[in-house]
Amino acid sequence: MEFGLIGEKLGHSYSPQIHRCFGDYDYQLYPMSPEKLRETLEGRAFKGLNITIPYKKDVLPWCDEISDTVQAVGSANTLVMRNGRLCADNTDLPGFLSMLDRGKIPLNGKKVVILGSGGTSLTAQAACKAMHARETVVVSRSGPVDYDALYRDHTDAEVLINTTPVGMYPHNLLSPVDIRRFPQLCGVADVIYNPARTALILDARALGIPCIDGLWMLVAQAWHAAQQFLGREIPEKKIEEAYRSVRKDCLNLVLVGMPGCGKTTLGRMAAEMLGKAFIDLDAEIEKAHGPIPAIFANKGEAAFRDLESEMCQKFGKEKSLVIATGGGAVLRQENIRALCQNGVIGWVQRPLNQLGTAGRPLSQGGMEALERMWLLRRTLYHQSADFSVENTGDPANAVQSIVEGFHEAAGD
Repeated sequence: MEFGLIGEKLGHSYSPQIHRCFGDYDYQLYPMSPEKLRETLEGRAFKGLNITIPYKKDVLPWCDEISDTVQAVGSANTLVMRNGRLCADNTDLPGFLSMLDRGKIPLNGKKVVILGSGGTSLTAQAACKAMHARETVVVSRSGPVDYDALYRDHTDAEVLINTTPVGMYPHNLLSPVDIRRFPQLCGVADVIYNPARTALILDARALGIPCIDGLWMLVAQAWHAAQQFLGREIPEKKIEEAYRSVRKDCLNLVLVGMPGCGKTTLGRMAAEMLGKAFIDLDAEIEKAHGPIPAIFANKGEAAFRDLESEMCQKFGKEKSLVIATGGGAVLRQENIRALCQNGVIGWVQRPLNQLGTAGRPLSQGGMEALERMWLLRRTLYHQSADFSVENTGDPANAVQSIVEGFHEAAGD
């Protein structure tokens, strides 16, 4: 063991990929029991470790030196061996402050509500103190300020910080609060980074409230830790580089557009270029339920739309996919919400007279039927898309535009 991350459950951690961006050192995941944690800390056969849930406080009794930041926060997330001494630091706090700066969410003079009372809540509380928040309210199910009291007494909050796991993969699209009940909100931060956009973040975006998810914090705290691991400075620009690398790798590319516009063909080609797995939602429906024309004929369009929504929910929560949707996926807002939580959405456009219609129940009826469909859906395509491309010539050119659009949108 040289460098790595210790915690109880680490299956979806991005940390090894992030640390590869900061230097050529071996960084592994070490899920372990409390007994194994004790053995590891007593053996001290490592150079540096990051610590995550639930051991951020448990490691402190084994440490010879504790930084001022650890004392301020009350927990450690970074351990480094220096001259035979085990030194504890907390890089979550500077990472958290960097996240707020990135999201343009100042706390100075603001009333801040922090959801959750665990270890990350302690970091958020320390940040509120460091940034001179006017008032800090910590909310948890066990009180003293519970959610009933939150809605009764604290709807004048100006900044909302979620440190709970509500909405984290695989329990996507759950929100700890209804932010519509906080009319003075001018900033929302959610420390969750999988999915990229939790329900809380999606709601804030819809209301035009400045918001940020937890990936920047994760990368920034890792940058601070890596410098301690290596004993040298790492250029700060590496934070941005690592953030963009992880974001592009993890986000899905989702293609929407009229039936027959080429989403499947272009999606397969784009998946190969991006090194992502390809999913065709219509094909997934047929695998599970039989031919789509038969579903329309025997059960009707509404039944098909229900199956389509199930597939949007299923694959929208996953990562590193290219997803080709059915032409009508945009008809339900719940589908777009599911697909954009971890995805960049590209709109594939093609003239109506060039659309393929074979095997597509709603595309039958000639140009008049397509025009009616287009009038119904064009605004929905436009509203859902992060970028659009024309598919009228060489498919390779359209795919190149799709990949470029994805990279540009994913880097934000």
